[in-house]
Order: sequence, then structure tokens, then C-alpha cells
Amino acid sequence: MNMSKKSCSNYTKPTVSKAIHQSIDNNNVISKKYSNKNTSIFLIGMMGAGKSTVGRCLAQYIGKKFVDLDSEIEIACGVNIPVIFEIEGEDGFRKRETDILQKISLEKNIVLATGGGAVLAEDNRHLLTSGGIVVYLQANIDVLFKRVSVDQNRPLLAIKDPYVKIKELLEIRDPIYHEIADIVIDTSSYNAADIAKELCLILQKI
Repeated sequence: MNMSKKSCSNYTKPTVSKAIHQSIDNNNVISKKYSNKNTSIFLIGMMGAGKSTVGRCLAQYIGKKFVDLDSEIEIACGVNIPVIFEIEGEDGFRKRETDILQKISLEKNIVLATGGGAVLAEDNRHLLTSGGIVVYLQANIDVLFKRVSVDQNRPLLAIKDPYVKIKELLEIRDPIYHEIADIVIDTSSYNAADIAKELCLILQKI
């Protein structure tokens, strides 16, 4: 399968492969989803898991357009996400998130980095699972906290103890991520380029 102009065929598989958890039971499902070369790839996972960074690398490797859901929401609203949370609260933000995701899901041949809480809405989960291959980028809580602790653009973490908040969110979201994911990758110990190249190899084999 010719994935892109910038193929991974000459890439030496790193030890990151040990972090791949691809259910054998889902192989046929994944193959069916990816039978169309224009199939989109949807990245899900907690804030700090690397969705945007890995997504940009992956899109380059497989010749697809990269889209960041949070960025699209900000463009549509004309303000950044913390302002949306401040004015409309999380419920208002989630509604806008679903509206934008519905529009983006109509596009084909994209790599989409979703927001960490996008999977909470049932409508969103349906859009993702029916529209492409869903990849869960997971990482342990200490890594997640380290990655997001310097980011001021996280309204849910603008509290006294963000570590506890991340733990609470992870406990709620992790089962949902696993439920809808076709592929699960632990990004805790690997850089974005290696993860993207590994995903490229997986997709080439489908």
C-alpha cells in the first residue's frame, strides 16, 4: 500500500512497538474501515497524550490533511478555549465541540486530533467510530501532568490541585477511550515522531 509520498517503508521499527496494543478481534474491523484510501484517522486521549503533535507527524507521513479540533473551535468562535469556558461554561463548550466535530467528520482523508473530552458525548463517539479509524494515545498520569503543567490554555486544570483533577478525568475517560478505540498506543516513553512512524507501519499492513 502506497501510503504517501513520504513513505515509512525504509523506517526501522523501534522498541515503541512494545507499546502497541492492537486487538486481534478488531483486525477485520480495522481492515474494513481502512479499505478506502480516503479513510480518516481520529486521535483520542487525555490532554498531554500527544494527539496534536503525533497527528501532525502522522498526517505528513501518510499524506493526509491534519485537523486539530480545539483549534477549529477557536477559529469558529474567534476566541480561545479558556474564554469559551469562562463565558459559556463546560456545557457550552461541549455543545460547540459537537457542532464543529459534526462538520469536520464530513471531511475525508484527514488526521484529526480531538479534544480530551470529546468522547464524553454519545453523538461524538458515534461520529468517530463510524467515520474512520480511532486511535487512543494513552500515557500514565505522571507523564500527562508533566506535559500539561506548563500549559496555561487548560481551563479544566485552572484549579489548586491539577494533578488530582487529571486523575479524576482519566478514571472517567479511560474506559470510554478503550471502548471506542481500534488501536491503542502508550505514548509515555516515546517521542511523537516514533509514535507516528509506528502508526504508519501499522496502517501499511492493513
